[in-house]
Amino acid sequence: MSFFLKSMVSSQVKNLGLGGEEKSEDAAPADPAAAAGMTREEYEEYQKQLVEEKMQRDADFLHKKAERATLRTCLREKYRLPKSEQDENMIQMAGDDVDVPEELLKMVDEDATEEEEKDSIFGQMQNLQNMDMDQIKEKAQATLTEMKTKAEEKCSVM
Repeated sequence: MSFFLKSMVSSQVKNLGLGGEEKSEDAAPADPAAAAGMTREEYEEYQKQLVEEKMQRDADFLHKKAERATLRTCLREKYRLPKSEQDENMIQMAGDDVDVPEELLKMVDEDATEEEEKDSIFGQMQNLQNMDMDQIKEKAQATLTEMKTKAEEKCSVM
C-alpha cells in the first residue's frame, strides 16, 4: 500500500514540476543545428544567408527612404518651403546617387503642368467659358446696388 501511495504522490509531484527527479537533457539539445535538423555547416550557411538577406532589406529600405526624402526636398524647393535637416541627413546617409523614382517624377510633372495651365491666360479664359455669364452679371448688379445704397446712407448729398 505504501508503494502504491508513494508512486501516486511522486507522479503528481513530477507533473507539477516541483522536484523529484532530474530533468532529461534530451528535451532541448545544446546545438541549435541539431534542433533545426541540419548539420553544423548547413546551419552556419543558413545563418549567413539570413544575415545577408537582412542587410539587403535594410539597404533597400534606406534607399527608398532617401528617395522619398529627395522628392520632399524637390517639392520644398518648388513651393519655396523651409528645408528639412532630417531629409538632408537621410539623403547623405544613403549617398549622393539617390534619384527620385520615375513614377513620382511623372506625378509631380503632371501637377506642375496643370498648375501652369491654370495660371496662364488661356487657363483663365477657359474658366470664364465655364462660368455662367448671367450669374456674373447678376452678381455685379447686386454689388453695384449694394454699394449705392451704402453710399446713400453715409452721404447726405446723394
